[in-house]
Amino acid sequence: MFVHYRTLAFIFKKEDRGDADLLFTIYTKDFGKLEILGKAIRKISSKLRSGAEIFYLSEIEFIQGKNYKTLTDTILVERFANIKADLKRLRIAYKVSGILDDLVKDQEPDEKIWYLLEEIFKKLNKIEITGVRLELLYYYFFWNLISLLGYQPELRADYICGKKIDPDLAKILKIIIKKDWHVLSRLKITPDHLRLLKNISRWYNKEVCVIG
Repeated sequence: MFVHYRTLAFIFKKEDRGDADLLFTIYTKDFGKLEILGKAIRKISSKLRSGAEIFYLSEIEFIQGKNYKTLTDTILVERFANIKADLKRLRIAYKVSGILDDLVKDQEPDEKIWYLLEEIFKKLNKIEITGVRLELLYYYFFWNLISLLGYQPELRADYICGKKIDPDLAKILKIIIKKDWHVLSRLKITPDHLRLLKNISRWYNKEVCVIG
């Protein structure tokens, strides 16, 4: 007899399998990152379809099958409709899910990562967060994720891990790592600041991936 597991899950990736199956990559509150198979879920008659879509927050049930964990039930909790309706928000959501998939190992639950992911998707879904503040969300997620994974950068004055950086960028990074969105969202961030943030994030991501 199969044991049924139930948890909350963010669905952030799906791939076709066979004629009607989908393989989902999800991040769950209780089990961390998982791959889970939705059998016959691409059929219109499937009861699982309503709660299993990219960037949904759903309550799911699954069993451990021979080769894959298999989805047995889904209940939609939040569809994040504003993300789906806005290409810029959607692009950021894909970037967030991409870095999560790249850096987080399977089946290593971490409640802090779960709440960080929840915070980001709730902010992404807020229509009042626009422009530069919207662009900042990915970097807010990235730097706090790597800190939770044990790769928090050493910031001293205008240096990050011995690398000289712009003083304004150093200030922005310190606020991000403190998870002080209230202060961060009120800073005067220019396109140059975003460019510097993009470059240092790419550089550091490369370092993290090499370490990992």
